[in-house]
Amino acid sequence: MRIPRIYHPGTLTPGLVTELTDDGANHVARVLRMKTGYSLILFNGTNRIFNAEITDISKKSVSVRVTDEQDDNRESPLSIHLGQVMSRGEKMEFTIQKSVELGVQIITPLISERCGVKLDGERLDKKQQQWQKIAIAACEQCGRNVIPEIRPVQSLEAWCAENDDALKINLHPRASQSINTLPAETAKVRLLIGPEGGLSAEEIAMTAGHQFTDILLGPRVLRTETTALTAITALQVRFGDLG
Repeated sequence: MRIPRIYHPGTLTPGLVTELTDDGANHVARVLRMKTGYSLILFNGTNRIFNAEITDISKKSVSVRVTDEQDDNRESPLSIHLGQVMSRGEKMEFTIQKSVELGVQIITPLISERCGVKLDGERLDKKQQQWQKIAIAACEQCGRNVIPEIRPVQSLEAWCAENDDALKINLHPRASQSINTLPAETAKVRLLIGPEGGLSAEEIAMTAGHQFTDILLGPRVLRTETTALTAITALQVRFGDLG
């Protein structure tokens, strides 16, 4: 039986008893229906894992004793910062979940001219919290121990204008370059994925002004969520730890 992995922010020390967070306790007690004496693997955002045993469990709280710790680095040598123009419905959640599984380190939701999502104020704050929880759950499932950051929503232009030493990439259906023609020594990428309707001509010109390189993935037109995952996979195969 696979031992469940639970994210627990904060310090974890072998030999000491720790009470899980509300989210962790709810998952262990109500979703997994675990009992006293069951084993868990905890991680806290570092490249380490902590083996633990449940010492006390109820509907509202779960206490565990950490038995030991060990190094467990699952991070890709390629640092990818995904700038994803927000997509409708569950597509954005899907993109975040799968991007985390594929090794993306930072995700920034973006607003562009043709963005079909209209959120503001409290609704936007709640949505960002939900996205961060999706990233945590994806790490619990896929074995990552460092939680990717879901940054606050930005305008497309503000994100593109940020100073960054990364290779900047924009997917474009009429580009002449491909991922295979990018510089061989690439360790950091800022990847822009546009909305379902694509970027406007003015936005494409703006990205060029901020030194983004237009890249063609292939001969077929992909949906925005397919584009993100295809590009991330291709980058990880070329520069990261896939394949």
